[in-house]
Amino acid sequence: MANVRDYFRNKVKRDEKVPRINYREKIKSHKFMIFYRTVLIVALVAAVAAALAIQWKNKVYTESVVISSITTARPQNGNMVPFSGYILTYSKDGANCLDTKGNAVWNETFQMQNPMVDICQNVVAIGDYNGRDLYVMNTSGLLGKITTNKPIKSFCVAANGVVAVSLDEAELTYVYLYDTKGNELVRIRTTMKDSGYPFKLAISPNGTLLCISYLFVDSGELKSSVAFYNFGEVGQNKTDNYVSGYDYLDVIVGYARFLDERTLFAVSDDRIMFFGGAQVPVSIKESLFSEDVQKIYYGSDYVGLVFISTDGSNKYRLDVYHKSGQLNNSINFDMEYTDIVFANEHIIIYNESECQIYNMSGVQKFSGLFEKAVYTLIPTSSSYKYVIVTADSIDTIELK
Repeated sequence: MANVRDYFRNKVKRDEKVPRINYREKIKSHKFMIFYRTVLIVALVAAVAAALAIQWKNKVYTESVVISSITTARPQNGNMVPFSGYILTYSKDGANCLDTKGNAVWNETFQMQNPMVDICQNVVAIGDYNGRDLYVMNTSGLLGKITTNKPIKSFCVAANGVVAVSLDEAELTYVYLYDTKGNELVRIRTTMKDSGYPFKLAISPNGTLLCISYLFVDSGELKSSVAFYNFGEVGQNKTDNYVSGYDYLDVIVGYARFLDERTLFAVSDDRIMFFGGAQVPVSIKESLFSEDVQKIYYGSDYVGLVFISTDGSNKYRLDVYHKSGQLNNSINFDMEYTDIVFANEHIIIYNESECQIYNMSGVQKFSGLFEKAVYTLIPTSSSYKYVIVTADSIDTIELK
């Protein structure tokens, strides 16, 4: 009995000498270790991703390689423009649409003396200046033909096919809205005395908002008025659907364009103006300039104004504005250009033989020559692949 008692006494003493394991603390410590390791791995992955993103953003390409080519004949005496990933060609005799593989999507014949084109997303309107006919097409084919009873002076089209048209009649000018079947939706009567001459029209992609830049003389002074009309529910309670407007003294607001459903920019002799609002547009930003604007270009989020450069070493300066109205950057370049394209957060400046590409920070990503004369360039979903149309082929090029 004594031996048993001694055994248990000695066991207790031995157990007291052995450190006790706190499993709760051990589990807690293990969880913290896993958490810290996870945070470290995530931080490391994020750092690597950020480094790769910066490297990719600033990557400079040194050559362009043709990765596919399709033989095709460029129509004679035709104007060629990109059309929502397709190729639109139009002339006095008609218009046609090709995909980037050279396949004919549609062909429309007509007779016009001075064809004019306006494109909104995947819809195009083609009309004859001082004529009576307007054709509305999308990338699939003809949506409708509009025949007016007065000479056409200007027009613009929405992504839903609604067309705003300025028509002259003696001392009166009317602005009509038509659907694709030629049905009159809205009529706005203007006179030089009361409202001014409708110098420029712009319609939002959904056809709800219409902007008219009026030119008029008030007490011997030249003025421009930028007026907004809403044809949705908000405008129904307003006289003539007029919801807002701004006057500008001694300038001509000669250009206006919606970038999306709620953002419009306009350009006058001395400033660029940005307006915002899906129902009642308001002025959000203006920037003055003293030089003459040479050309105006835009994308979904940016606007570019080309000026003659004053830095002494380059011929041109491209001022790039974000749709918020802020000046994003200025790019000086020396090449003669035929077009400037905004796509995939890049700016492509090109002519028949040469191309320069910049990112939105103004970093030049590519500068090189085309192997053949290029008539138009079409961006793809990739920032380093482009489709170019030459005299006898449609080529896809890749930057290396």
